[in-house]
Amino acid sequence: MQTDRLRMMADKPKTEGETNVITKTKPKTQRPPLYKVLLLNDDYTPMEFVVHVLERFFGVSHAHAVEIMLTVHKKGVAVVGVFSYEIAETKVAQVMDFARRNQHPLQCTMEKED
Repeated sequence: MQTDRLRMMADKPKTEGETNVITKTKPKTQRPPLYKVLLLNDDYTPMEFVVHVLERFFGVSHAHAVEIMLTVHKKGVAVVGVFSYEIAETKVAQVMDFARRNQHPLQCTMEKED
């Protein structure tokens, strides 16, 4: 349909000084929003378990996992990664399920990035 309209405009006789301008508008696509995955501190989950979770589910090195765990311990919360909605949701579910199966009250949540 669009090409028929353009053809009709091109075939239309021009009056003196008139020109046809054909423009194509390219739709802007937005990137999907990203979500932060957060680990929350509690008084019962062993630090070693938190380090293991970070290494296993987030693929961080042992040294980086210890650093994140200490941030969670000292500040009460830490961002462990930023992902698309589906990946963040999966990681939260995996961590929560693993913690429950190992009888730890570790909490993992996600929130939309600003």
